[in-house]
Amino acid sequence: MSTSTRSIFLGVGGYLPERIVTNHDLAEWVDTNDEWIRERTGIRARHFAAEGEFTSDLAVRAAAEALENSGIAAEQIDLIILATTTPDNTFPATASLVQQRLGAFRSAAFDIQAVCAGFIFGLATADAFLRVHRARHALVIGAETFSRILDWKDRTTCVLFGDGAGAVVLEAREGEGGLGDHGILSARLHTDGRHYDKLYVDGGPSTTGTSGFVRMVGREVFRQAVARTVESIETLLQENQLAITDIDHFILHQANERILKAAMEKLGAPFEKAVLTISEQGNTSAASVPLAMRHAHQEGILKRGDLIVLEALGGGLSWGTLLARW
Repeated sequence: MSTSTRSIFLGVGGYLPERIVTNHDLAEWVDTNDEWIRERTGIRARHFAAEGEFTSDLAVRAAAEALENSGIAAEQIDLIILATTTPDNTFPATASLVQQRLGAFRSAAFDIQAVCAGFIFGLATADAFLRVHRARHALVIGAETFSRILDWKDRTTCVLFGDGAGAVVLEAREGEGGLGDHGILSARLHTDGRHYDKLYVDGGPSTTGTSGFVRMVGREVFRQAVARTVESIETLLQENQLAITDIDHFILHQANERILKAAMEKLGAPFEKAVLTISEQGNTSAASVPLAMRHAHQEGILKRGDLIVLEALGGGLSWGTLLARW
């Protein structure tokens, strides 16, 4: 019988900064209110990094928890991929600082940038390394301090985002090569640069020399997010000869509760199968999906053998979908 190498989830971790900012708190310095935010987004609160607390700090905390849960020592990690839009510095990669602080010195370490879809892109990249035996253990992290790039005069964007980090540890193992295997089974990555200006930051080293602020054409991003989420999930399932009813949990990017509800309805899947964290965390960009995975794991929602779909869309526009068995 032929076998196939799979990337198995060994551990998951996360970190949310201590400072919690509710909608009522935001209303003290932004022209908004709790009802307006909750009705449009489903968000009640979010976490903001403290002064002097950086993306690398969040990433290290999430990675340390994932390593502890996995039973793998930092010295055993061969690859670190950090998905982030808010690195500590323009260069070097924030992943190199995370490597230093974890003591994972045998690993290659680099950042990946696909905004909110970054963690899915990171998982797919790590999986490619593990499948061809270029690494045995990989640490994939999504970490953001989006509060540092928000325009507090733009209530259509500044109310949406929060800070946080999530991480997973992957291990290469031999399986039977079928959908019954545990680990990452299939992934699809997409980018459509025609929508580059629908969700972006209006700064950068090459253009303005400043970090800039988040800008978004909200209605178009909403429309694209629902359409691309549904399309990519349906295509992935068709390729693997699966039905929507075969999926136990949908762990989707936590951008807006209305997007999640619309996507699940169009998929014909019960909303109860969607893992939700957005109410208390907001949109944490690349950290969104791993933090939702951590929540599902801690709450006992995820059980061994469950078939799950991960999906996220972000600026670019870029989106990724991944099928895995827990």
